[in-house]
Amino acid sequence: MATETRQRQADRSRGTRRKLMEATVECLVELGWSGTTTTVVAERAGVSRGAQLHHFRTRGELVAAAVEHLGAESVLHLKERAARLNGDSPEERIPAVVELIADFYASDLFTAALELWVAARTDAELKTVVVPLEVRLGRETHRLAVELLAADEAKPGVREAVQITLDLVRGLALANQLTDDGKRRKRIVRHWAQMLEAAL
Repeated sequence: MATETRQRQADRSRGTRRKLMEATVECLVELGWSGTTTTVVAERAGVSRGAQLHHFRTRGELVAAAVEHLGAESVLHLKERAARLNGDSPEERIPAVVELIADFYASDLFTAALELWVAARTDAELKTVVVPLEVRLGRETHRLAVELLAADEAKPGVREAVQITLDLVRGLALANQLTDDGKRRKRIVRHWAQMLEAAL
């Protein structure tokens, strides 16, 4: 009986954390950093301010956890989509993978992370939370891109080509923040995929 009670409490606690993190990402995307207050997030998540404070003491902790949570979910989703490409030839696979990576960056994850990164530039306390998060997400994204592209980083120039791919799609995602840049992005991604194929 006590074990069941503890399990239910743990499940409720995980559920509350998840609601808070999902509400945080929604707020970052819709309201930006300045509008993403802990009070607004708690209201949107449908939890009490006390419950929010129990899980996350500061706005920085809450937002960083939310972006990391969304990052992990987005990586899983990207892997699932990429798994459907396994039978494709390299000529078909590389453009498809680059397009998947570009779509990954043109998502709510990038928008939420961008809000966090810009705020951390001038907020020293937030920066201490964001820099390690950026390192982890950057490392994971690079590793995933290498895996999806079946890239051999022992080959000269391949590591740099993968990193250029990530930097390029991040730049394209940034350009997409103010206006819909989808058509231009598709054209550039297709062109880069041809160049990348030669580099790999």
